[in-house]
Amino acid sequence: MMLTDLEVMKRLVLALLLGGLIGLERQAHRREAGLRTHILVCLGSCLIMLTSLYVFDIYNHRAPIDPARIAAGVVTGIGFLGAGTIIQDRERIRGLTTAASLWFVSGAGLAIGCGFYLAASFSCVLALIVLFFLRHFEKILDKNECKQP
Repeated sequence: MMLTDLEVMKRLVLALLLGGLIGLERQAHRREAGLRTHILVCLGSCLIMLTSLYVFDIYNHRAPIDPARIAAGVVTGIGFLGAGTIIQDRERIRGLTTAASLWFVSGAGLAIGCGFYLAASFSCVLALIVLFFLRHFEKILDKNECKQP
């Protein structure tokens, strides 16, 4: 089942939008990997998934091909990109949430690329809830922890 050009463009635009939403939150908090980085990771993951599906469609009857193998490479590669955002200074480690959000948007891009729109969209909503609202909860926990003797 070959995808139409319109379906391919729809998937790429959705990857841009959903990756951008997560990136916007990171950008708003002045993180190293912000809007453009998250968009590019999500968009690139989507393109790689689309390419996997395309290659599968082309060679499906000629050779045994598993489209998930290319996607697995994306997950590994994004781990290296995320590691670059983690910084350890004297008192704490920074960048873990940014690394996790990059890893997440790569998964969203892969899901969008294979047409799993509902899961990609709903998981982005959940990720935004985690990024926006749990930040305040963590601050409350940190304040309470400092007050204990």
